[in-house]
Amino acid sequence: MDISTVAKRSGVPASTLRYYEDKGLIQSVGRKGLQRLFAANILERLALIALGRVAGFSLDEISNILGAGENPDIDREMLLTKATELDRTIQKLTAMRDGLQHAAACTAPSHLECPRFRRLMGLAASGAIKGQPSNIAKPISR
Repeated sequence: MDISTVAKRSGVPASTLRYYEDKGLIQSVGRKGLQRLFAANILERLALIALGRVAGFSLDEISNILGAGENPDIDREMLLTKATELDRTIQKLTAMRDGLQHAAACTAPSHLECPRFRRLMGLAASGAIKGQPSNIAKPISR
């Protein structure tokens, strides 16, 4: 498949395909004039790259996962580590969502008079939300 066909079928711009090739994520199998040619399995490889990006892996990490061969050598421990990171992110985002919903529905005369909102502000200002998302999920009794 030539690069324009790959770009159309995958939705990945030709410039990105060239960049991925420069990074060693994909390889062309030859040229037809000035156009790069790719093997039929390029779409599957691009789908793996897309999955890695959506999961939050860097291109370097994806390159290590894919390797140079036909079949990717996916490190299961790396997947578990990323899943744990995603769990932490989900906890943090869930806590932030809950805090924002509380702030929107809070009956305090002012948000600054709401103990839970003030606690969220303090955690955000101290950077503690990044390190301990479960702290903000606990409701403060009035």
